[in-house]
Amino acid sequence: MKTYALLKTLTGSAICAGGLALGGGSALAEPAIFKGADLKLGEQLIAQGKCTQCHISKVGGDGSAMYKPKGKINEAGLLRGMVEQCNSMLNLQMFPEEVTSVAAVLNRDHYKFK
Repeated sequence: MKTYALLKTLTGSAICAGGLALGGGSALAEPAIFKGADLKLGEQLIAQGKCTQCHISKVGGDGSAMYKPKGKINEAGLLRGMVEQCNSMLNLQMFPEEVTSVAAVLNRDHYKFK
């Protein structure tokens, strides 16, 4: 009887652990390049860098037309590369992890790459 109880407990634990890994979906849905990115920092940097205002000046409206240009950015790595390009062109002096955090926020809010 003890063996059955132990097996039942271990099986239940494995199912729970699997459920945590798969159940929420958000951790697995995140591209590996954005794993561990500081989203709060990304949000702060977007606000401080006046990214939205720059995008509005380039494309008009609310600036969101800047996101998902046809055929340009179709994967997470290219999105991060585009943020790095803005960082370089505008001399924003962001560290690599800051670039990743900004790109992770853009992915969360606009691109939704998995």
